[in-house]
Amino acid sequence: MTLIEIIFIGIGLAMDAVAVSMTNGMVCKNLQTKDYVQMTLFFALFQALMPLIGYFAGGLFADIISRYAGIVILLILGVIGGKMIKEGWEHMAEQKAAGGKTVCDAAQSQRKLTFRVLIFQSIATSIDAFAVGVGFSAMRVDILQAVAIIAFITADLVALAIVMGRKFGDILGCRAEILGGLILVIIGLKAVI
Repeated sequence: MTLIEIIFIGIGLAMDAVAVSMTNGMVCKNLQTKDYVQMTLFFALFQALMPLIGYFAGGLFADIISRYAGIVILLILGVIGGKMIKEGWEHMAEQKAAGGKTVCDAAQSQRKLTFRVLIFQSIATSIDAFAVGVGFSAMRVDILQAVAIIAFITADLVALAIVMGRKFGDILGCRAEILGGLILVIIGLKAVI
């Protein structure tokens, strides 16, 4: 496998993490530097760890993980996304009743990206990378080089996505929660289709 092919695989694997990071940037107004660093590191780490596990576990767990991965992803992202949609609608209704923008701003500034949510998001967005690791094993790819490239690409794209998400969140207001929730649910649905 060539370096270019591994780069494209890295970009493909990073896309779910990018979408989730953008969503986090849209709906969490109180993100601090440590949150940016945590998100970038967690998504990159899990995107690198899963192919590594897949490479060494190979055929032992491949069938089981492949069979249930979509359901697990849908459950995790569906619950998080569904909650965001519900809260977005509630905040929009409160905002309409209050006749101003302050309700959404206050709600979004109170939303925190917890360690638990970040772990679940990182796992859900990286499960498909396990199968890639199994494929890498079959093709005898230099796994350390491959996972380093995947982690680097994911970290870069996630950092950019968070910043873009912040910009879109400022523009969309309360609708950012609803859009963000829909994005998570769609990613979860895509995993089972």
